[in-house]
This record gives sequence, C-alpha cells and structure tokens, in this order.
Amino acid sequence: MKKRILSGMRPTGSLHIGHLSVLQNWVALQKEYECYFAIVDWHALTTAYEDKISLGDLSREIALDWLSVGIEPEKSSIFIQSQVKEHAELHLLFSMFTPISWLERVPTYKDQLQQLGAEGKDLHTYGFLGYPLLQAADILIYKANAVPVGEDQVPHIELSREVARRFNHLYESVFPEPQALIGKVPLLPGVDGRKMSKSYNNTISLTASTDEIGYRVRQMITDPQRIRKDDPGHPEVCVVHKFHAIYTPDVGRIEEECRAGKFGCVACKKYLTENIDQVLAPYRERRKVWEEDGKVEKVLLEGAEKARITAAKTMDEVRKAMGF
Repeated sequence: MKKRILSGMRPTGSLHIGHLSVLQNWVALQKEYECYFAIVDWHALTTAYEDKISLGDLSREIALDWLSVGIEPEKSSIFIQSQVKEHAELHLLFSMFTPISWLERVPTYKDQLQQLGAEGKDLHTYGFLGYPLLQAADILIYKANAVPVGEDQVPHIELSREVARRFNHLYESVFPEPQALIGKVPLLPGVDGRKMSKSYNNTISLTASTDEIGYRVRQMITDPQRIRKDDPGHPEVCVVHKFHAIYTPDVGRIEEECRAGKFGCVACKKYLTENIDQVLAPYRERRKVWEEDGKVEKVLLEGAEKARITAAKTMDEVRKAMGF
C-alpha cells in the first residue's frame, strides 16, 4: 500500500517558473505516493481577507498550471480546500487543545506579522495566528505520512507532528506523525535581481509565450562591469547566469566563454530564451487541452469527492475518539 502525501498552494493567480521545481517534484512523487494536492483557498484569506479577489477564478488558474505541468488526476486528488468541509471541523477540534504558545513560536508568524504589517496589513487576527493549525488539519485529515516542503516550512510540519502526538495522547492513536520531505528548491531571482514575485512584476509566467519569455530575459540584469561584447565577464554577479544554471545543460561552457569574453550578453540572453522556451512549450500545449470547457471543473469536483471520502473516514475516527 502506497504511503500518502499532502501538499498545497494558495490561489494567488497564475504560477511562475520559480514554482516549477516544486511542481516537477510533485509530478515525480505521483509514482511513489498516493497524493492529495489542495488549492488552499481558506489559507488565502489569512493574509488577504480585506482584498476583493475571485477565489474561484484564481483556483481554476492554479489547477490549470498544475495539470499543464503534469499532475495527473488519475494518480492524484486535485481539489479545492473549502470544498472539503472536514478540514474546518478538524481545525476547530484541534484548536480546543492546542496551546497558543505553540502557534506564536512558529518562525514565520512573527516574521510575516512584521513584514506584512509594514506594508499596511493588519494581521492581528485569529485566522493568521491559527493558520499553521489549519495547515496541520489539512495534513492530518488525510493521515499524510509525508509533506514535500522547503526548509522554511519544516517548523510547520513539526507543529503538525506535535498536534498529532497530543491528540493521540489525549484520546487514542489516530494520526501518524508526518515527515517533512525536504526538496532542493533552487531560488530563482526575478528578472531585476530581486526576489521573484508577481507584486514586483519581475516573473516569467508558466504560460509565457516565446515572445514574452524573450522580453523578460532581455530585462535581466547582467554584469555591470561588462561594457563591450569581448570584455571578460563575471557570471557570479549576472542574473542571466543564475537561470542558465537551471535551464542550460551546457552551462559550464557558457560560463567559461563568458569569462573569456567569447560569448556576448545579447547572444547569452538569446540562448537562455531558447532553453526556457523548450521547457515551457510542452506545458503551453498541455494547458490548451485542459482549458477546453468543463475539463478543469470536472477534475476539481472529482478530486474533492475522492478527498471527502478519505477525510470523512478520518473524522469518523476523530469523533469516536473524542466522544462525539
């Protein structure tokens, strides 16, 4: 019997190539695990509760991105979190016995409170304090054995483990303790050298056309000391080189010729554009198929139904253990 994985993303709009390594890891995990991939729309409200956003449209966009990259509905349950109400019930029950101090010590809580507070967002809400507990409910409702995360999310998985242990101790053994599957996620900068973010308008979308990719690559910051084409370059300070390191198989040759002044920045950017386009082209084609009327909606409905069956079984055990 396959072990289970739960992972998810907030619906904040179309994804960019900074997300690609995570999605490629999900695609690979489908072969080995029973996978549940949730579009966590309730989580989107924890920091954007004041914003007037269409969560339905945004959820459809992110589902399209997942499907275009290769998440397969036959192998994985793809669903919207709010369509499986058991997540909310388990979160409520967990909140009855989870110490507030556990939530306050999650590193991202104070960091984001300060960072987003400086941007004018009031995050002194229970929803924001409690989002790691909702995340624990997302994971444990499926009795997930593992959760693929980056290193910054490991404290969240440890909280889920603590909640599972506390429940099992207080009532009866229902939940496994999920393990963090730490993936090596390359950190891609935006085209301007800052963190890649839609809010900075410095991303390359997964849906970008060949022309859009070329436009974005031409915006990338290169070695400021390199004035002429035959000047020796310094790849380590060049944004273009950071992308070559991921998308160009013969990156060693590119680096060597750059340092020797044998490969100019214009040609270098053109080559990178071709390599990125080669990666994204199959995704664009697959996306066209999934964009046909009703296909995404059908996937999400069927995914939610499969998720509800598993979640309902877990909640039956939880209610029995707690005396309901």
